[in-house]
Amino acid sequence: MQIIQKRKWFYILSLILIVPGIISMFVQGFNLGIDFKGGNMLLYRIETPADTAAISQTINDLQIVRELSVQQSGNEFYIRTNELNQEQTQQITAALGSKFGTVTLLSAESVGATIGSELVRNAFLAVAIALVLMGIYITFRFEWNFGVAAVLSLAQVVLFVCGVFSLMQFEINGAFIAAILTIIGYSINDTIVIFDRIRENLRMKKKDSLDTLLNKSIMQTMNRSVNTVLTVLMPLIALLAFGGSTIKVFVLAMLIGFVYGAYSSICIASPMYYEIKQRG
Repeated sequence: MQIIQKRKWFYILSLILIVPGIISMFVQGFNLGIDFKGGNMLLYRIETPADTAAISQTINDLQIVRELSVQQSGNEFYIRTNELNQEQTQQITAALGSKFGTVTLLSAESVGATIGSELVRNAFLAVAIALVLMGIYITFRFEWNFGVAAVLSLAQVVLFVCGVFSLMQFEINGAFIAAILTIIGYSINDTIVIFDRIRENLRMKKKDSLDTLLNKSIMQTMNRSVNTVLTVLMPLIALLAFGGSTIKVFVLAMLIGFVYGAYSSICIASPMYYEIKQRG
């Protein structure tokens, strides 16, 4: 498989996948959850049979919320709203109790808009710091060409995942940031394995051209890369299918990121190293 020789096709494919998401990020932005834009999250246990539609209708009838999202996990319901005061929370609890009988408020969390905006900045800062530190480590461990290629490869993985969530308007919360950092860690591990093989082959000073040597290095680690991502995908798919609604954002982000991260490690990182090396 001539990955280096066909690198321009992979670049085009990456642009096709990433550019719509970037446009969406600028045009419609993200569907920020309570963690980032402020609001209330109420957790109720309802003993009698109930569904999200009936609960949403009951709360909307009170005409005290502008934004409402209801998620069900067994007999527990996560209700996200705009910021509410204590009296409004009590009204919701009373309305649900009147409609469904035995209702228990398990928790009530509130995040102010100011705190939410600060969390957004910190989230972007955390991702940026992770990328910079990994670039520094790879530069120290290998050389600066590898470091730059790795950071560029990781950055477009982050852009792809964020773009998908912006396009689909999936809710972004604290778990999403944790997933992004996990994806970065996974992707860089896969990339380092390939880079390490490239370095070993370079040290052997074979007569092969650089592009041929890079292709050989990628193919020598291909089985390991594919098997690793398949092994990781199996539990993620199971969690997505059977896990609770509270972890679906985290699992979905990792599922998308791990697949694209494996593609990026194989088809983007090494070609970028080749481009930088040729121009250096």
